[in-house]
Amino acid sequence: MNMFSRLLVVACLVLPFTACKKAEAPKTEAVAAVALPTSSEQKDWKPYLEYKLTPYMTGITSSPFVYFLPKSDVEGFGGMYQRQLEKLEGDLGRGIIEGNMLVFASPDPEKEVEMIETAFKAVPAGSMKGVKVVFIGTGVLGERVKAAVEPAGCNYIFEEAK
Repeated sequence: MNMFSRLLVVACLVLPFTACKKAEAPKTEAVAAVALPTSSEQKDWKPYLEYKLTPYMTGITSSPFVYFLPKSDVEGFGGMYQRQLEKLEGDLGRGIIEGNMLVFASPDPEKEVEMIETAFKAVPAGSMKGVKVVFIGTGVLGERVKAAVEPAGCNYIFEEAK
């Protein structure tokens, strides 16, 4: 019985300390800011896009659709623009369902906005409920994108490019 009493006393002394450990707030790591890339290479933009998009991934059920255009002075830009526009129009034509995200980013955001405005003209009103559309660019261009995509019923998110 003497041994049992000692174990009971030790347990009573240790228990409050273990309970205090559990009440500590979880440690969160600070995410370092990623600078806006200056190149037209999509590989250089990947870390930046991951940094910008991570806060908006809640509720997204698949990989985001990313539409990226290089600077318009890159050789072959006209063909790249046309292919990207056709891809976007095809994706929108098939229908984007709830839980998906469309991301638009470019070192030439003016051309990106032209592409968005052109493609979203054919999207039926209210057909993209529950879809997030993220535009990374300037405030003025962000307002143009908002006007183009909101009739589709999507959740529009503007993220300033900086």
